[in-house]
Amino acid sequence: MKIKYLIPCLLFTYVNQALGQNNGYTNSEMGKATFGIYGGINFQNINGKDASGGKLENSLVPRFHFGVNGEIPIAPEFYFQVGLQFISKGTKGPVVYNDNNASHTINREIKMNYLETPLHLVYKPLLGLGHLILGFGPYIGYSIGGKAIFSENSAPSNTDLEFVKTVPANDINNLIYFKRMDVGSDFFVGYEFQNGLNFVLNSQLGLININSNTSSKLANKNTGFGLTVGYRF
Repeated sequence: MKIKYLIPCLLFTYVNQALGQNNGYTNSEMGKATFGIYGGINFQNINGKDASGGKLENSLVPRFHFGVNGEIPIAPEFYFQVGLQFISKGTKGPVVYNDNNASHTINREIKMNYLETPLHLVYKPLLGLGHLILGFGPYIGYSIGGKAIFSENSAPSNTDLEFVKTVPANDINNLIYFKRMDVGSDFFVGYEFQNGLNFVLNSQLGLININSNTSSKLANKNTGFGLTVGYRF
């Protein structure tokens, strides 16, 4: 089964479980299973090394995300959270290209869109009239497309990104390659009001190299942070 079909199936399974069980505890002992929707802004970057092994000089770019999730109570004040989200990532910065034995620098912006399945452990102790939110856990992402935007002296030009596991050894097309899969860790803190409205500050740290060119020193990892507004039913 392809990964783009597997992720929604996993989401349906876990959310269905979340809405139908409480692991034998009463609601007075632990929270109930809930369903949530959310969206927000995130600031992304791609960190790592360039083809010569030097540090990438990229900058943050504003992006957005939205999704749904379910929370399953596993112990008093502790929950297992699983969801499905659409998130846009990328970066911008100067890159050096060789053309007719001469090198020149071009400003480039990368835009990539992902479907992600976050798998979180969440601690929600009572605080005031609501609950503090503390959480962490891995995410599994699958890119559903992207493009590179080049700007020099002329008008910006766009090209679609190519997604392959490994760049062909005889490649002469000078395309921009990435892997579709991304795996990383989420960390977040926030607050949930009694009515279900919640605000969360979140951060992501990519753990795997998303660059396809295994024959060079290129190492690219997604990183980012953002603000999320959500509502739990």
